[in-house]
Amino acid sequence: MATKMQSVGSLQKGSYVLVENIACRVSDTSVSRPGKHGHAKVRMTAVGLVDGKKRVVVMPGHDNVEVPIIEKRTAQVLSIQGNTTNVMDAETYETFDMDIPEELKAEIAEGVNVLYWVIMDDKVIKQIKS
Repeated sequence: MATKMQSVGSLQKGSYVLVENIACRVSDTSVSRPGKHGHAKVRMTAVGLVDGKKRVVVMPGHDNVEVPIIEKRTAQVLSIQGNTTNVMDAETYETFDMDIPEELKAEIAEGVNVLYWVIMDDKVIKQIKS
């Protein structure tokens, strides 16, 4: 679990954040004015990187949140079995199984290099490298 702390007020559209211990990409933020005795509130809408679910969170603007550190790595496809593929990391030569995303099922083939992200404890194929 590689994370770092960052202020909610500094997050922008496209930033990554942990919401309910799930890595998400911020899709929208809005800041409300501070009240008479309160603080400015940030309303943040984020979409899960792995599951694609939308999450909305409201919190004080001075709070800190955890931001995941995402590793972007390259791997080669060794074999395909249904909806999963066995890949080998290009740097460490480690082999492991990964699920194939719906949008890449037609393009993925044995011997192709893919870009995958290591997010928390999950590994997700993001694109095919040419």
